[in-house]
Amino acid sequence: MRLLGFDRKIVGILLVLAVTQVIGWGTVSLPAIIGRQIAADLDMNIEAVFAGSSILYVVMGLWAPLLARAFTRFGARRVMVAGTVVAAPGFVLLSVSTGPVTYFAAWVVLGTAGSATLSTAAYIMLNEVADRDAKSAIGALMLVTGLSSSVFWPATALLSAAAGWRGTCLAYAGMMMLVCLPFYVFGLPRRATLVEAAGPSMPVAVPTAIASKGTFALIVTAIALNAFVTFGFAAVLIELLQAEGLPKSQAIAFGSMLGVIQVCARGLDFVGGGRWDGITTGIVAGVGLPVAMLLLIVGDSAYWAIATFILLYGLGSGALAVCRATIPLVFYDKAEFAKATSRNALPLNLISAVSPPILIGLLAKLGSHAVLALAIFCSCGALLILFLLSRRRPSIEAAVLHNA
Repeated sequence: MRLLGFDRKIVGILLVLAVTQVIGWGTVSLPAIIGRQIAADLDMNIEAVFAGSSILYVVMGLWAPLLARAFTRFGARRVMVAGTVVAAPGFVLLSVSTGPVTYFAAWVVLGTAGSATLSTAAYIMLNEVADRDAKSAIGALMLVTGLSSSVFWPATALLSAAAGWRGTCLAYAGMMMLVCLPFYVFGLPRRATLVEAAGPSMPVAVPTAIASKGTFALIVTAIALNAFVTFGFAAVLIELLQAEGLPKSQAIAFGSMLGVIQVCARGLDFVGGGRWDGITTGIVAGVGLPVAMLLLIVGDSAYWAIATFILLYGLGSGALAVCRATIPLVFYDKAEFAKATSRNALPLNLISAVSPPILIGLLAKLGSHAVLALAIFCSCGALLILFLLSRRRPSIEAAVLHNA
């Protein structure tokens, strides 16, 4: 029996990953909501607090090439279990931080855990079990994980108001052990090897691993430029909206709406199924980002401009998240997907790491228009590269010749 076009086993795996990815990404988005509380308590400036997110991405990126072998040898399930066990102490350490040293050390631990549990690991798991349905399965997962900010930004605000930011961190440590760990242990299957999954006589699916080094560099650059914008805005959006004149409560409300809109964009891509690939998704979505930024600049803090920005940016960034995950499927086969995704993770996470402090620094020193102008430049650069990649798609005929 198939649900939403998937085997019931895959649907069960998707449910497990949806819950754990929402929790995983939602809990590490703490600085977006309680950054100023942390800064005041630890006597740090706001840029230093947001640098915690940068450390998270740097550490995730540095671990990615090393974990590529672990994903191949042990499978995603075991790696994700190990990562969850590491995450809980990271939140505990964050909760007892007394200054920059312990604060940044906590983010190193959380980055180590994130490299083994967050997006890359989930995509590799789906590629292991979904085979030719991997793109659709990844898109389906993103329908839910896009809600992480919509769920956890208000939740973090409520928890911090009731128990303080330290109590919030302890609550999230408990969530790792009491929710995520059992889900991974009991909800994910033991992995079949690639040979067993495909069958000894089954031909390798196309496209195959025929992407050149130049193409890989273009993939990485396009993904990194868009990630600079979207990951950076995920960290500073509340501050940006406040700089545009909204009170904090309204900024959080608008920011929470963003997640719903992103999910709608991912839903459109999911409904499209196999009609378009990750490159086409990226080109269509990439047009929306600079238009959204420009409207916010010329709108002069009007509510209509902010609402239109949230709508266009939400649709574009939501679809670009699918694009980042699925572009490698255009150029790499199942056997090479884990390696290519892990190699992408290093530059992706490094560029994502520098974006929050750069954007929050620009916002503090030069204002919101400087942030928006830089975002327009990066988005347009990524769009140009995606057009170049669209001309390098491997043909089925080339893939067959490569396998012959």
